[in-house]
Amino acid sequence: MSKRALSKAKTYSAKDIEVLEGIDPVRKRPGMYIGSVDKDGLHHLFTEVLDNAMDEVIAGFANSIKINLSKNEIITIHDNGRGIPVDPHPKFKTKSALEVILTTLHTGGKFNEKVYKTAGGLHGVGISVVNALSDYFSVEVVRDGFLWSQKYCRGKAKTKLTKRKHNGKGSGTTISFHPDPEIFKNEIAFLPDRLYQIAHSKCFLFPKVKIEWSCDSVLVKKKQSNNRSTPSKTKIHYPGGILEYANQRLGTENQIMEPFYGKVKLPDDHGTIEWVISWLENSNTKLLFKDSFCNTVPTPEGGSHEIAFKSALMRSLKSYGSLINVKDCSLISSEDIAENSCFLLSAFVRNPQFFGQTKNKLTMPEIARTMENSTKDYSDIWLSKNPKDAKKIVSYLVEIALQRKRAKEEKLLNQKASARKIRLPGKLSDCTRMDPKGTEVFIVEGDSAGGSAKQARNRETQAVLPLKGKILNVANASTAKLLANQELQDLNQALGCGTGNQYEEKKLRYEKIIIMTDADVDGAHIASLLMTYFYRELPKLIENGHLYLAAPPLYRITKKDIIRYAHDEQDKNSMLKNIFSNDKAVEISRFKGLGEMPAEDLKETTMNPETRKLFKVSLTKKNGGSEKNQQKTTAKLVESLMGKRPELRLEFIKENAKFVKDLYI
Repeated sequence: MSKRALSKAKTYSAKDIEVLEGIDPVRKRPGMYIGSVDKDGLHHLFTEVLDNAMDEVIAGFANSIKINLSKNEIITIHDNGRGIPVDPHPKFKTKSALEVILTTLHTGGKFNEKVYKTAGGLHGVGISVVNALSDYFSVEVVRDGFLWSQKYCRGKAKTKLTKRKHNGKGSGTTISFHPDPEIFKNEIAFLPDRLYQIAHSKCFLFPKVKIEWSCDSVLVKKKQSNNRSTPSKTKIHYPGGILEYANQRLGTENQIMEPFYGKVKLPDDHGTIEWVISWLENSNTKLLFKDSFCNTVPTPEGGSHEIAFKSALMRSLKSYGSLINVKDCSLISSEDIAENSCFLLSAFVRNPQFFGQTKNKLTMPEIARTMENSTKDYSDIWLSKNPKDAKKIVSYLVEIALQRKRAKEEKLLNQKASARKIRLPGKLSDCTRMDPKGTEVFIVEGDSAGGSAKQARNRETQAVLPLKGKILNVANASTAKLLANQELQDLNQALGCGTGNQYEEKKLRYEKIIIMTDADVDGAHIASLLMTYFYRELPKLIENGHLYLAAPPLYRITKKDIIRYAHDEQDKNSMLKNIFSNDKAVEISRFKGLGEMPAEDLKETTMNPETRKLFKVSLTKKNGGSEKNQQKTTAKLVESLMGKRPELRLEFIKENAKFVKDLYI
């Protein structure tokens, strides 16, 4: 390129400034107004027109909307509201108010609170954007006994506004449009089920409206975004509002309580906030929904109203939990409120501020505090009037909070561990084999028992971890105590698989975890504490068949070259009678504990896979009961035997004492 040509190309003057008038900017940069020109943007056109119809309903001037999707992808929306004004506009003498609204950005009646107190269409660009991005656009208005009509193409009027006598009663607006293929390319294919769900949301958010839905049956059969059933023709009406709709969606799902519903008016006539929330016991359910709206406009990214709602509930529940002395209730956060919950939240406010034209998020920090305080006041009263349900919610959320805290702390520990070489507990005498297959770790009580076990083990496949005395009873210990307990930290570090939701089977360092305690009452208690820990913190380890109990003998009986080992008093008496014929010359030795047992005896009786006896710990499944009920039964039994309520243990003893034939003390 020559210097002269290059100089000319770099010229930048007033004539290079392009002025886009009317709605030309919309066609130039459609993404600025509808977010995108894909399926989402296409369906946003429908939402803009429907929102205008709903604004008439919310303002109290309409109660019926009709929606039709034709085979040729033309959508028609009719409302029985006041009808768009058709008289000449004061600022544009040659145009009707209707044409000004449809061809000029930032025009409409939503700027005047006398016309609309609460509305979804606020920027005055929605309907004009739809017009600009449609290759066919038709509008009909019924007002004062006349029918006014006009047609447009790509934002330009193709016909004059015509007027004729209308014999019918009432008033209203009917808009039909077809998206422009020049803008949407290959996306001209509305999804009936998506349109139907949008219409549904308008009805349950505003119980006074009735929507008549119709769609060409061919489209219903061919074009679906999911497996939901979409009728070709039906009437939608929810007189019970969001509570009716929530109950319909929840169905027979296992909830911890009936849904919590509330609705409050905001002070100074700022509007209302309404909600329904329920928590589900099954964390794996696919039914969870969390939907929020402002002035019937969906806000999938949440915003000020969601933040206020969750914060208000959090404050109320923490306060109530503290009042009734629920342990760890102070840990509940807004994040926990949403966990495993289904909720619908609907706010109607004056002059709402949305993030962008697509209105995905409400940004009104100035009214968030008002919403939060109003919601909290209502929630405080509800909790005090419903103590049974209130306690259920608080207890449930405390469990969620503890799981979250534990997961966070374990994640932090894992991050620290990954940053350095894995460090195993100093007391652990590890095996030499790296592959977990065929390996086992013996958990023993104290250094003395650990010393004997280390001498008796097979160094290649058997590891030994001594623990100091009786471990913490996790059934009645706080999470803070559990995480601070050094013995349990050593155990977790040795296993390497994580606990709770962080458990990873592939990271388990041993194939078998064997609890090996003394064959006496203290040993049995230690074993029960360890089993309780594994059941509470590593249930998958039990379910996958990794946990075992060793069976060390309590007695050694010898006569010359004959040596036998008895596991308890009954076993000893049987041997004396059947093997030694009650010979008084036999020698009977009672082992005081594993630490006092010679390594040769410990290896032969308890650690050698060829001669020992092991008991696998498993969760028994009884015939006739569901898995969920069996889990509840097991959890109840553990709580009765190991929990902090002595009255439950007494009750268990009373119920089962009749089955005891022999009692050894």
